[in-house]
Amino acid sequence: MDNESEQTLLADAASRAQRYLASLPDRAVAPSTKAVEALSGLGGALPEAPADPAQVLARLDEIVSPATMAMAGPRFFGFVIGGSLPISVAANWLATAWDQNTCLDAVTPGVSRVEQLALDWLLDVLRLPAGCAGAFVTGATVANMTALAAARHRVLADVGWNVEADGLFGAPPITVLVGEEVHPTVLKGLGVLGLGRSRITRVPVDAQGRMRADALPAISGPTLLVLQAGNLNTGAFDPFDALVPRAKAAGAWVHVDGAFGLWARATRDRQQLAAGCELADSWATDGHKWLNVPYDSGIAFVRDAEALRAAMAVTADYLPTQSLRRNPGDYTPELSRRARGVDVWAVVATLGRSGIADLIEGCCRHARRFAAGLSAAGFQVLNDVVLNQVLVSFGTPERTQAVISALQQDGTCWCGNTVWQGRAAMRISVCSWATGDEDVEKSLEAMIRIARS
Repeated sequence: MDNESEQTLLADAASRAQRYLASLPDRAVAPSTKAVEALSGLGGALPEAPADPAQVLARLDEIVSPATMAMAGPRFFGFVIGGSLPISVAANWLATAWDQNTCLDAVTPGVSRVEQLALDWLLDVLRLPAGCAGAFVTGATVANMTALAAARHRVLADVGWNVEADGLFGAPPITVLVGEEVHPTVLKGLGVLGLGRSRITRVPVDAQGRMRADALPAISGPTLLVLQAGNLNTGAFDPFDALVPRAKAAGAWVHVDGAFGLWARATRDRQQLAAGCELADSWATDGHKWLNVPYDSGIAFVRDAEALRAAMAVTADYLPTQSLRRNPGDYTPELSRRARGVDVWAVVATLGRSGIADLIEGCCRHARRFAAGLSAAGFQVLNDVVLNQVLVSFGTPERTQAVISALQQDGTCWCGNTVWQGRAAMRISVCSWATGDEDVEKSLEAMIRIARS
């Protein structure tokens, strides 16, 4: 492909992407059955010869774009998914064009140092201890796993065991304490790390899903305590002030799963929800949730930088790992990866401290409006709406599911289903910069209309 053809192709891609984004406010949130069925047009026999890239791009856009869920739009409330801010999309495109394998400072100094700047800013905006190590990974699933790998290293090293060298065969046992409402991705990470999804102690929680401090068992020996900043259903926070000092005094490593809730610490009015969280040893969050950067973007923070490096760093004769500066690959599970931190740096540089706070507070305000509107219409809100999560029941489980299904088919907005402490509910998660007051009112009208039909 010559330079002119390359430039034309890239310009066409940008134009198609812009048209797609511009269409989101007015299109049905869920794809139609016809659009999904049309995906079969991408198949057929493997091509035997090269094709025109422009035609391939057109085919991809014309078939797949209509079959996407409008997660980047203003009325997708099904999961905690933030629509990507324009600056984050633009930075992502630029970083993709750079095509940097963000592993070694000596090889990719530009993006390596951008990522370090982004980590420093994030520690500041989230009010976490300065100097923590950090890692840009795919999402909170891997961020939790990464932080817990550092925890595994430290609690075993403290009793004389090198887990990276000798594995877990014959190692002293590690006690893992989690709340009854632990997110399943934490359990996934524990399984990958060889700590077991079932070899855990579940601590009872209260009516909002918060770990009960009075139910925390006595701690002795190598122990990991995993707490939550933002329950995936209710948005509730574990009582860090009561739990963390007690666990730390007993020698436990405290990890916080803050996939979306950790961002409350960036606000003026909600930071108290996570008071005491800063006393923990490690934290996990997502950029592709409340920071509204494109997938995939997760961040792990670890107070003990050496523990994280011990768990993750590798070397080889061909790798120039000697550096006076931070090598990103020493802190992440991946050796090869894209420059995820570039998107993050661009958003933080654009919004600043106050802009990030406004983004989060705006979503919380929308959630309160959903709760008030549905409650006023006679439907039961099941949780204390402290953050961006709303759980609503429309009566029986069958009726609730029928309303959810009809709403998804309606196309005005998209919400998912859940079960909260034995009750079927519709879950509304507000997480996008693109959601405005008019989107909330339009969605409320659809919810109430369908629920009353």
